Amino acid sequence: MTVQTKYRFGRSAFRTFEQGLEKEWLLTNGIGGFANSTIIGASSRVFSSYLIASLHPPVDRMLIWAKTHEEVVINDIEYDLAAQQYPGQLREGQKFLNEFTLDIIPTYTYQVNDLIIHKTIVMEYGKNASSVCYEVKGGATQAKLCVIPLFHCRPFNTTAESKRDLDFQIQLNQRKEKGGLLTLQSPKYPKLMIEFFASTGTFYDRSNKKTSMATPNYLLDENEVFFKDQTTGFTGVDHMATPYEIHVMIPPEETVKFYVSCSVLSKEGQKDKSFEIHASSVDGFEAVKKYQKRILALMDQIPYEDRLAKRLAWAADAFLVDRESTGLKTILAGFPWFCDWGRDTMIALSGLTMTTGRLQEARSVLESFSKYVKDGMIPNVFPNNASEEPGYNTIDASLWYFYAVDQYLKHDTSSQGKEFIKNKIYPCLKEIITYYQKGTAYKIHMDEDGLIEGGSDLDQLTWMDVRVGDVVVTPRHGKPVEINALWYNALKVMENLSKYMEVDQEAQKNSEIYTELAKRVKKSFRKKFWNAKEECLYDVITVLEEEKGSKKGKKKEKREVPDGTIRPNQIYAISLPYTMLPAEKEKKVVQKVYEQLYTPYGIRSLSPKNPEYKDEYTGKLLKRDMAYHMGTAWAYLSGAFITAYCKVGGYTKEVLEHATKMCEYFEEHMEDGCLNGIAEIFDGDFSCTGRGCYTQAWSVGEILRVYIEEILPRV
Repeated sequence: MTVQTKYRFGRSAFRTFEQGLEKEWLLTNGIGGFANSTIIGASSRVFSSYLIASLHPPVDRMLIWAKTHEEVVINDIEYDLAAQQYPGQLREGQKFLNEFTLDIIPTYTYQVNDLIIHKTIVMEYGKNASSVCYEVKGGATQAKLCVIPLFHCRPFNTTAESKRDLDFQIQLNQRKEKGGLLTLQSPKYPKLMIEFFASTGTFYDRSNKKTSMATPNYLLDENEVFFKDQTTGFTGVDHMATPYEIHVMIPPEETVKFYVSCSVLSKEGQKDKSFEIHASSVDGFEAVKKYQKRILALMDQIPYEDRLAKRLAWAADAFLVDRESTGLKTILAGFPWFCDWGRDTMIALSGLTMTTGRLQEARSVLESFSKYVKDGMIPNVFPNNASEEPGYNTIDASLWYFYAVDQYLKHDTSSQGKEFIKNKIYPCLKEIITYYQKGTAYKIHMDEDGLIEGGSDLDQLTWMDVRVGDVVVTPRHGKPVEINALWYNALKVMENLSKYMEVDQEAQKNSEIYTELAKRVKKSFRKKFWNAKEECLYDVITVLEEEKGSKKGKKKEKREVPDGTIRPNQIYAISLPYTMLPAEKEKKVVQKVYEQLYTPYGIRSLSPKNPEYKDEYTGKLLKRDMAYHMGTAWAYLSGAFITAYCKVGGYTKEVLEHATKMCEYFEEHMEDGCLNGIAEIFDGDFSCTGRGCYTQAWSVGEILRVYIEEILPRV
């Protein structure tokens, strides 16, 4: 029996306009482009669009085709199916909406009298092209369906600076057999050409509509309000170009099927490979079949007939994209705004690729990042602009690289897999170890006790990386607990790898070096990080330099100050493959995290018992930044927590049953917010509504990893 993965929502899900904005859908094209909207069809963010194109995969993203509005005319009466918010006004076309379904692709079903309209949106994988397919079942009376496409040409995370940006140069080629091709060229981006194709119908010039002081400008859809953005402090509006509409006649009792498509082409001398597709050559209905077939094949690679596992495999695909600069794959950290981050990629990689049987893509991602190793560091973040250089301000991304490589070799035991790591990746791992020992950027270095230390002043090097101006919200300079857990894990990985990645004489020598260093790290970690009072681990050991002695003989001495703040970072000292604590202390750490930090949708970044705890992540950017790591619950941390919980619990039947329930909580969340996604963060108190990115790579990847690797094989 085929596992049902479809999402379906009737009118009870959008009783009010505001309620209908709470659920969104996402389509992706594998090169950084995407489409998304709400289940009522209203644009709720500056990112809402049917076609956000990536000009240099996966970055330089542009919003091209915002959406379509529909109107139905029966017996000279007009019915507006559009849903959108404007200042002081709502268009409530969702009142004609019977249901919304997400069966890999989104479909809206409208009904006007006895006329039924099915509207389906789809993207072309690997291309900057989207289509909307219509299947209209006629009623007793002839009707006319008017489709109004809304165009733009702007960076995907901004609004129009001026209405003049929408003064497109337009050319229409109307076909005699109906339908045709509309081309639009932006005055601001003259090297880009937008092509819009209709398979049938008549193009109608909206400038011919009669206007007066009391009627709207039919060539623009002005002052669209983005409700979701308003809740985070954005007060602007945006405008869309609507130069033409397509009229399609629906005869009585007949079914009419047609589609409209949009794509982007480069007008430069040599076309970018991502622009080779013309809208006029894309059959929308075939695109639907291809998109669904591809995702179904990915879900079939999961060796379990389990709905949550299948849905997570589907969700995972959104983040795996091409990177033009390396000609390989990378992982986008989250939608709708993040690019690829080194830390996020290495944490998410195992779940997104290895548990889903996508080992070739795992290799591609590992190799892609190997090309950017610099002074023993992999990039923290790639910018949204391809012309900008990546940033390297991270202490942990390089250490997570060892974890990802080790995970890969556990899944790919073939000689081909080992040769790949030996030839392409292992030299980078050696470089990282060398630089971390002797020192690299941001004062990252190995101290004499064997532990890794780094950061000063305004540096933010760990994942708790918010800085507001000159205020470092979560300063963790010194020796963070998870960094040294990762360092020990990296040394043990190298101890194993060196035995067969190097020639015999070197292998034995280097393996022993890594073994001895790991022992020193373990001894120091146990001595310095155990918080006897709280019976858990210190979050960070701050290293202070003080001058001592007389005026003539002053010298600097180090003093280490442990931070007893209860944070989730200590869980990695238990969840990583190679750990340092005795079993009884591991159990106490897990209990402390469970007691003070656990929520069903993530692990809190700070204990509620702390006076600095922030219970929600809402409001303007400054308020949100101050709460980001001060109580906000992070979904991705649940993966490490559940792994640690199962480990200290001995994988008993009772433990596995509860771990299963902890994963299943996320399936309920996947029916809210961004459908089939897992959000980046949640409020610390009553974690329910997704915050931050509406679907995040490491959130999906970590729940997928722990569910398929730790739980399903054992239950």
